[in-house]
Amino acid sequence: MTFLELAEEVLKTAKEPLTYREIWEIAISQGLDKKVGSKGKTPTDTLSSRIYTDLKEKSDSKFCITSKRPTTFWLKSREDEVKNIIIQASTIPKVPTKIVSFHERDLHPLLVKFLFESEEFDLYCKTIYHENSKKGEKGKDKWNYPDIVGIHFPFDDYKKETLGLLKNLNKQSCKIYSFEIKKSITWSDIKEYYFQAVSNSSWANEGYLVVFENIEADIFSELIRLNASFGIGIIQLEIDSSSKVILPARQRNLDMQTLDMLVEKNKNFKDFIDDVNKDINANDKFRIAKDRYDKILNDDELEKYIEDKKISK
Repeated sequence: MTFLELAEEVLKTAKEPLTYREIWEIAISQGLDKKVGSKGKTPTDTLSSRIYTDLKEKSDSKFCITSKRPTTFWLKSREDEVKNIIIQASTIPKVPTKIVSFHERDLHPLLVKFLFESEEFDLYCKTIYHENSKKGEKGKDKWNYPDIVGIHFPFDDYKKETLGLLKNLNKQSCKIYSFEIKKSITWSDIKEYYFQAVSNSSWANEGYLVVFENIEADIFSELIRLNASFGIGIIQLEIDSSSKVILPARQRNLDMQTLDMLVEKNKNFKDFIDDVNKDINANDKFRIAKDRYDKILNDDELEKYIEDKKISK
């Protein structure tokens, strides 16, 4: 069974249009996921990409889109039914729109915890406060600074003898990362947000755009295209422990000239590099000065933090 056949099978009996995530969840409950050959690491993203590509490239696609934000899918063969569903829904009293009061910076502890606990990253992170940068000519320093920078220390990657050899050969295997966080991403801001991440991560080994709200299928397809050209990875940030990389970043060498400029212009960045240098010289994971990086909340602390900040999707 293909992903498209799976989607068609679910939508044949669905009572209302569904998002790609809902289609996949229903498919799992019906055991249809076991009939799909190669699912990959992120089957929900593969499913959305396949449906959207089918809609875009085939005039005789069996699918149609019934709404945006969220994008929901339906079968063309059942279009008359969906009209009745929409009419019935219009008679239901509208619930006031939820007011999102938290700020993007409130999401930092969620990302910091994920980046520390993830085997894929294992990072110590620091928030960069743009407002602490030296003021230059208007527009000159726009998009220079990411929201968060992170460092991976190789202390658990190699034996101490190998680490000593790397140090003596002047070949440290630390990696520095850059992260730009956004609550959501739409067609009106996708290019601005993506190239902001391109700009403020040009110096790093890897750069990522982090998005909190679920990414729509058509937006994700455009991000795939941009990722192939410019190499900025995408992280879907969740409230729980299910955050994940949905598009990998392209690895690069550090841009020392840009690093030097950021150190000179931003105190937070300078402190971060100073701390990294001290911890590398310590050459011991037990001597990392954790208090100089962003605090990693435990599960109870994070739960309370999310409640206090009223963070929700």
